[in-house]
Amino acid sequence: VRLCRCRCRALLSRPAGALRARRGLAAGPEMHFGFQTVTEEERREKIYQVFENVAKKYDVMNDSMTLGIHRVWKDIFVHKMNPCPGTLLLDVAGGTGDIAFRFINYVRSVRQRQLQRKLKHHQNLSWQEIFESYQKDKFNSLGDSQVVVCDINREMLKVGKQKAQHLGYSEGLSWVLGNAEELPFDDDKFDVYTIAFGIRNVTRIDLALQEAYRVLKPGGRFLCLEFSHVSNPLLSRLYDLYSFQVIPVLGEVIAGDWKSYQYLVESIRQFPPQEELKAMIEDAGFFKVDYENLNFGIVAIHSGFKL
Repeated sequence: VRLCRCRCRALLSRPAGALRARRGLAAGPEMHFGFQTVTEEERREKIYQVFENVAKKYDVMNDSMTLGIHRVWKDIFVHKMNPCPGTLLLDVAGGTGDIAFRFINYVRSVRQRQLQRKLKHHQNLSWQEIFESYQKDKFNSLGDSQVVVCDINREMLKVGKQKAQHLGYSEGLSWVLGNAEELPFDDDKFDVYTIAFGIRNVTRIDLALQEAYRVLKPGGRFLCLEFSHVSNPLLSRLYDLYSFQVIPVLGEVIAGDWKSYQYLVESIRQFPPQEELKAMIEDAGFFKVDYENLNFGIVAIHSGFKL
């Protein structure tokens, strides 16, 4: 683990040109972009273009493609995180803010319950003391919790910022343009690292996992929510039929973009299955790695700890 971290730091300390040369971005190894075979640099550029194209319709398409179930998956994801007041969260590839907003709501709810229990155990408080306690909590509703949303795509961040302004989220929330493979943060900084429906679009998953390990504090937790592999053969066939015959059509009708959603479907099929991703997370240095399948493995939540 120490060796991996040292290599990662050495890479991050080099000039950008040297970093690109080491990774072979000029030509690069062949990689998958959906079912196409492309170079590493081509994949990076194509994926960036996909999310630039779909950013404005991203939420509408998620609702249409999953019949709204993605909201339940994200709720389960945040409940599994179970953040407490004071938690510092890094949400990577979270440009539209879905995880960040849920995190804020969850912590506020925990803080509210804490205050109610506190007041319940002090029955002799005056009305003025109760009022002052609520007022104090009102101005510190997150208990010093913070969430940093990091995304490589400017358009996705733009959509997230607009949503935050519209929904009234400002306290404890910041937005950073950054690459999951080269995070612009110090070592041992965050309590929790999350990435939801983003890791399969990272060019080098191994580098992203190493970076997740690097920026987490000792004792910190890694959580990943991602489409995965369905184990039931019958359900798998039905899922494939829906994915390839319906989702690209929805992309064309709703977002005017068949190709981007064809790629998103293909990228799910090319993504490592649950056990393989678990092994990759362990290789990055994480301990107590496990996963939970949701809806028979249509999506899975992977979890690990930096010890």
